[in-house]
Amino acid sequence: MSRKGSASGSRVRPNASTEDRKGGTDRGRRRSLEDHGGRDRDGAGPLNVAGRWEDAGVVQGFSTAAANEILLAFVRAELARWPRLRILDVGCGAARNAAPMAAHGATVVGTDMAWPMLEAAGRRVVSESVAERVAFVRAPMDRLPLGDASIDLVVAHGIWNLARSAAEFRRAIAEAARVARPGAGLFVFTFSRATLAPDDQPVPGEPFVFTQFAGEPQCFLTEEQLTEELLRAGFEKDPPGPLTEYNRPVAGRTLTRGGPVIYEGTFRAVRQS
Repeated sequence: MSRKGSASGSRVRPNASTEDRKGGTDRGRRRSLEDHGGRDRDGAGPLNVAGRWEDAGVVQGFSTAAANEILLAFVRAELARWPRLRILDVGCGAARNAAPMAAHGATVVGTDMAWPMLEAAGRRVVSESVAERVAFVRAPMDRLPLGDASIDLVVAHGIWNLARSAAEFRRAIAEAARVARPGAGLFVFTFSRATLAPDDQPVPGEPFVFTQFAGEPQCFLTEEQLTEELLRAGFEKDPPGPLTEYNRPVAGRTLTRGGPVIYEGTFRAVRQS
């Protein structure tokens, strides 16, 4: 779910020791990381994104985090429909979900912008014996190095809320729609507007980008906004009905800046955008 990473254009072997990177043995088991982070959209220099995702403590926390069991149940259902399921895990972090999804039998492509997260992800899939079913690519959420209609299930777990503008958010979901084949699933886990106080104002000129939660621009959408944005991109709620919302403050109590309120839901690609 991280954004950070220097743009180098190089490849590394995430689970390799220093000796292995210099030319050691056992290379047959090593999956390379591809770097598609590139330069900013004007070609002026590397992408400038939040650095906390490269912090060793943060990486360690994500390395040991458990998978989302609701997501895994959805993956099992999708595998029953499509036994050769190909999953894109956008903002995969340290593979908390990618490794278990691969263990269930899916083929997984994980993207992230933080090299330390991707290196930790590589070590995790090797330790869990699923490395042959997973590939990791360093790429931003709004420029996915995948072909059109090439993915059976898109997982956006805690990543789209990190978009710093509505334009970036919309590019990200448009990219998800582009790579999703018709009928592909989408699993969304993202910040709810209910995280913030009712009188909190968005960044000027932005419909759902706020800085009050973490001191930097992040996306907090209402359920109506989120479902409308996804429908515009080509994703329809499936099954129909409201999103699941976690951690919503109890009415009548003082709103505190604790953990974020989360929306979670599943969608289906109904057209190519």
